[in-house]
Amino acid sequence: MSAIIKTAEEIEKMRVAGKLAADVLMMIEPHVQKGVTTDELNQLCHDYIVNELDCVPAPLNYGHPPFPKSICTSVNHVICHGIPADKKLKDGDIINIDVTVIKDGYHGDTSKMFVVGKPSILAERLIRITQECLYIGIEMVKPGARLGDIGHAIQQHAEKHNYSIVREYCGHGIGAGFHEDPQVVHYGRPGTGETLEAGMCFTIEPMVNAGKRYSKILPDQWTVVTKDRSLSAQWEHTLLVTDNGCEILTLRPEETIKRVIEH
Repeated sequence: MSAIIKTAEEIEKMRVAGKLAADVLMMIEPHVQKGVTTDELNQLCHDYIVNELDCVPAPLNYGHPPFPKSICTSVNHVICHGIPADKKLKDGDIINIDVTVIKDGYHGDTSKMFVVGKPSILAERLIRITQECLYIGIEMVKPGARLGDIGHAIQQHAEKHNYSIVREYCGHGIGAGFHEDPQVVHYGRPGTGETLEAGMCFTIEPMVNAGKRYSKILPDQWTVVTKDRSLSAQWEHTLLVTDNGCEILTLRPEETIKRVIEH
């Protein structure tokens, strides 16, 4: 199966869903404080998504077993798919909040790293390099580019700083489906993988570990952690391939990268 090329009407719905997903991350930011539980953050996001934005939180009851919450909260050595719970955040924690909303049948998917109090120098650097990995990937998105080129560039940047790229989890096509083709891996060889075309929508969401790349799934069958318990960071955007570059559908006002990247 290859990527679904979106129609102009579908693209407009993707723009709306993407902006609303970004709005959730902006809303929750002031609440990410020492002493708050990830379940409290989940409840705030759930209420905002459902009551204020009139959207559906895509993760809730998704998959097998059904994911029990409306957002993913991945703290410190959790790579992805962390389930919000009653553990309180403490000073120095780093946390990825991953939000996916459904509006008028279309998905907007994005995640961001937050810091509780003052981060360690290691954590701050990991977060920054991981965001750079995302932006390096985004800068390469245009018709005719290959997914292997993008994955290779992301992998090179992480490994240059002695970090590792998680291999088991990746970006993905997105639209009416939460996870569509193609799979967008964050490593690879130049000149390989699917060729991008205008109208494709997909996520880039590099997961970068301070230690080795190996991961394991906890008994809840969702939470993915680093095997060596090293810190992990992740950033994610939903992108649209345009005729001459790409559009970041989930861009937040605080970001310096431009919404439309033309080549």
